[in-house]
Amino acid sequence: MTTSVVSRCPENTEPTPPWRRLGPAPHAPVRAFAAERLFRRAVRDLPVRIVLAGGERLGAGGTGTPLMRVERPDAFFHRLGADAKIGFGEAYMAGDWSSPDPAALLTPFAERMSTLVPAPLQHARHWVERRQPAAERGTRPGARSNIARHYDLSNDVFAAFLDETMTYSGGWFFPGDDLAAAQRRKIDGVLDLAHVGSGTNLLEIGTGWGSLAIRAAERGAVVTTVTLSAEQQRLARERVAAAGVSDRVDVLLCDYRDVTGRYDAVVSVEMIEAVGHEFWPTYFSALDRLLVPGGRVGLQAITMPHSRMRATRNSYTWIHKYIFPGGLIPSVRAIDTAVTRCTGLVPTGRRFFGDGYAETLRQWRERFLRGWEELARLGFDERFRRMWEFYLAYSEAGFRAGYLDVGQFGFLEPGGK
Repeated sequence: MTTSVVSRCPENTEPTPPWRRLGPAPHAPVRAFAAERLFRRAVRDLPVRIVLAGGERLGAGGTGTPLMRVERPDAFFHRLGADAKIGFGEAYMAGDWSSPDPAALLTPFAERMSTLVPAPLQHARHWVERRQPAAERGTRPGARSNIARHYDLSNDVFAAFLDETMTYSGGWFFPGDDLAAAQRRKIDGVLDLAHVGSGTNLLEIGTGWGSLAIRAAERGAVVTTVTLSAEQQRLARERVAAAGVSDRVDVLLCDYRDVTGRYDAVVSVEMIEAVGHEFWPTYFSALDRLLVPGGRVGLQAITMPHSRMRATRNSYTWIHKYIFPGGLIPSVRAIDTAVTRCTGLVPTGRRFFGDGYAETLRQWRERFLRGWEELARLGFDERFRRMWEFYLAYSEAGFRAGYLDVGQFGFLEPGGK
């Protein structure tokens, strides 16, 4: 089996997680006034119903359209004014607004993401909006910290909403599928793109909780899989052992930049989103460097429109602050450009199934809410519940609106027989 350099993942040293630090709404009357005017303008033609405390109604939706109740308008608009990209989600976490179906409510917003804010203000906001903290860049220390903040949170949190495969990426659904079947099809799909079978020497970048590595071993591959999450490594090793494939799977704590050797195939499922655009050339160069001549890559990536990616690539958003620090979703064009400029890889195929990711997220949110009582007993509070619910609903809305998509991409390293 190919050897790799192992780098351990340090403990998360944050004294208090971000959701516990959320305080009262900031006092920003001028910004709140401006935010309220912009919000009223933005929702004027949206097919939603917005009811403010006191009974005032906004939006163009009628009976049966998604409902948003603004319970504390002053707090809501002050949070929105202080930082629109963070304040909207924080207001949900704090209970300033609510909805019986937040994913349905957020979908019309996602459909008009590029036009909700007038163009002149979109250009001006780059001068005043927050940038991502330097500590969250995808350097080796930054990547370890970023991954720990999300994936080392607790395996119990993820087990509460993932299916039996413990797969934390979009499923590829066919009619009649349950979530587990869609996840297994997705795993086989990306392994097929990389031609993984009996005798394949496979590298996986981004272990998750071991499902893909186990499946690859069942297909006859010898697998090295790397993660920066100590919690993921621990549970993945347990699951690999339970599946009876420990002799064919090695789960390492290792940065992808530190992997050595050459492999017949490299697969990476929804890991590129955590790399950060500054390090995409490094990431794709690593894929190229680690392949033998004739080797293949199977990549799965969430994507967004190129224009929106460029407009938001330096922004610091609610998702960065509370869920995925340091990341950026690429566009298909950005992937193609990085592959062309940084590698000798040749594309061999691609497929997209964003509607399957929307369904995946819908089921995850339902499972999370059903399992909430157990998580509450473990010490997670109501603010955490609302944070996670908003994250899953917000993401689902992006896929339902077509603002986000997910694709599997195959590549070949030329030169083999």
